[in-house]
Amino acid sequence: MAEQSVLQFKTMLGNLLKARFPCLYISTWEEERALQVIDKVVHDTELIRTTRKLFTWNLTDGIKGEGQSGKEETKTPLKALEFIEKYTEPAVFVLKDFHIFFGGQGRLPDFQVIRKIRNIIPALKLSTPKNIIFLSPTLILPKDLEKDVTVIDFELPSFLEIERLLDDMIDANRDNERITIELSDEEKERLAKAALGLTLQEAENAFARAMVENGRLCIKDMDIILEEKRQIIKKSEILEFIKSDLNMDDVGGLENLKRWLKKRDKSWLDSAQRYGLPAPKGVLITGVPGCGKSLIAKAVGATWQLPLLRLDIGKIYSGIVGSSEENMRRAIQTAEAIAPSILWIDEIEKGLSGMNSNGDSGTSTRIFGTFLTWMQEKKKPVFVVATANNIQSLPPELLRKGRFDEIFFVDLPTLRERMAIFEVHLKKRLHDEEVKGSFHLTEAVMERLAQKTESFVGAEIEQIVVAALFEAYSENRAIEEKDLYKAIDTMIPLAVTQAETIRAIREWANVRAVAATSQDYRVEYQQPSFPEKEEKSPAPAEDIRALRGGRTIDF
Repeated sequence: MAEQSVLQFKTMLGNLLKARFPCLYISTWEEERALQVIDKVVHDTELIRTTRKLFTWNLTDGIKGEGQSGKEETKTPLKALEFIEKYTEPAVFVLKDFHIFFGGQGRLPDFQVIRKIRNIIPALKLSTPKNIIFLSPTLILPKDLEKDVTVIDFELPSFLEIERLLDDMIDANRDNERITIELSDEEKERLAKAALGLTLQEAENAFARAMVENGRLCIKDMDIILEEKRQIIKKSEILEFIKSDLNMDDVGGLENLKRWLKKRDKSWLDSAQRYGLPAPKGVLITGVPGCGKSLIAKAVGATWQLPLLRLDIGKIYSGIVGSSEENMRRAIQTAEAIAPSILWIDEIEKGLSGMNSNGDSGTSTRIFGTFLTWMQEKKKPVFVVATANNIQSLPPELLRKGRFDEIFFVDLPTLRERMAIFEVHLKKRLHDEEVKGSFHLTEAVMERLAQKTESFVGAEIEQIVVAALFEAYSENRAIEEKDLYKAIDTMIPLAVTQAETIRAIREWANVRAVAATSQDYRVEYQQPSFPEKEEKSPAPAEDIRALRGGRTIDF
């Protein structure tokens, strides 16, 4: 499929040349690779009836090509265009970096050059087969030429091209005693897939760096590939590359959601295509604030070993007319360029808050429309993880099937989930034996702590552990179980202060979203048995226990 795109480009270019399209525009950073493909097309009698000579032009060398070593007098753009006009044999002229004469990026257009191009276009259509191809890393086209120039997309290297490059590098270093190759066929595929979105030069640099860094090439070198992709994101002001060392074991509970995600790991590999599986579109995670929605997004990136990009919708909006829509398109293009990747949109409802108002002249609606269309039609393996606290404010078009694969609701943690969260945070921090002292994290301790923290969210449990450690630190002693109880007693959970809000979220999710917590963890929801806590909790907490959100579906 990836190789098909290269063939499609050759076929399209051949057809445009045969049809005497006078001016074509290819925007790419891979100048040499594009020239190699163009060279194959202009000399292929199956693609074009009349083969053509290939000439190139740049500002420092002038026109060079078959029988032309570069002339001083053709270095200026006007002289180069005159040479093209007077040339009498079939030819294709590739003009490099000609966009600098078209204006944009703070430059004024060169109107003489633009006028000269328009003057010679009729002759290009009628005379001996001749075509001009503008080859540039930036697409800049003045309005005067919009009707005369055809823009062609030149895709980044396909998976097969990158795999071929990797094979060539492995073969070239197989007898090198200083480099060890430790890759199975599946691991080689994953490494090549991870390099999708890089140019061939960038991919070659990444593989070479992996080989020399520790004298071996293995699946652990995936981080080096991701580092190359991180360089692309650093140049974007809208997307942020998130580096996370978390994994699914660092997320307490939410077993249903974790199982669903685990089943979709590696779904972008060719092995999934044998089952006729499409790449998953994404997941929308809603629920009570502080229950681990953002944590899941970070864990997915690290577990799947894919680049995790965070889209700040606030950065999309710009005061210049049309810039906001362009920023959204650019963010989508960047995410697709380094696919397979994960696009994380945190608190998506805040970015779409202006949807039903006229205060922004419809900008929010247009941005939302661009995002919806992409979610529905996207072909590249970009997995979208969107989180929302107030899902009721999201438009219904976003929630229907076909946009996201599933909508999960993250509820207040159950007893077993609270035990798991305490275990994660205490084990993560209690490394020093002097700080740990006689404190032992047993099943009984975790159960006592979990029973005392009914209706507490994961973020609050983490702060309980932190507060207890501060208590021990302030007295320069080891932590004790009573420190944790003291922190619990002094904290008022969100379930009490925002009881009405949480109830409304839960009522919405009860029939519209799937519970992130598995059925066996949710037993206590139907049979609450914490009399001690019930006596101490204010009335709103009892109301919270009366209703649990999310449909019971186990994956």
